[in-house]
Amino acid sequence: MTVLTYGDRSLLIEADTTEEAIGWTVAINEAELPGVVDVVPGAKTVLVTADGPGRTGALRTALERLVPAPEKARRDGPTIDVPVIYDGPDLNEVARLTGMTSEEVVTAHTGTPWQVAFGGFAPGFAYLIGGDPRLQVPRRDEARTKVPAGSVGLAGEFSGIYPRQSPGGWQLLGHTDLRMWDVDRNPPALLQPGTLVRFRSGS
Repeated sequence: MTVLTYGDRSLLIEADTTEEAIGWTVAINEAELPGVVDVVPGAKTVLVTADGPGRTGALRTALERLVPAPEKARRDGPTIDVPVIYDGPDLNEVARLTGMTSEEVVTAHTGTPWQVAFGGFAPGFAYLIGGDPRLQVPRRDEARTKVPAGSVGLAGEFSGIYPRQSPGGWQLLGHTDLRMWDVDRNPPALLQPGTLVRFRSGS
């Protein structure tokens, strides 16, 4: 782990893997460190922000006492069940790329729990990791100008669900009716870092 000063009130943790970044995020949130007002995970980073300048020294000391526990996060994290209709326009292409049948792709996508690593791209969009490694496929050569809200896709090591209609280049497997982003919900994003996601086939 490397901890860098980021402005006058934040520290940036650089992790070796996405799983380690999740472990740090969960450990920091569980510790409820005094003065911490925001914890923002990335692919291999965690930004920790204090409530004012001059707090980073004490914050750094507190962070150095913590131990990330990605295994605990994956075992004990909250779980959300996501029903998916596997009718996506790229399902057959994913099957071709992986050497599986379409039915085997669905079985692989639903057979292993995924975990929210971080959010980005759009409010409510969560990057999920930890699924079946056979499902690692590249993004589409050409992005679509309109991907419907609720579309479930793959790109690289990640799976994700589009929270609203937007452009996108992920390989689309199907769709869900669950709302990923709702301003009247607390928190608005359904999928929070550390949350386990179990996809299942059906409405």
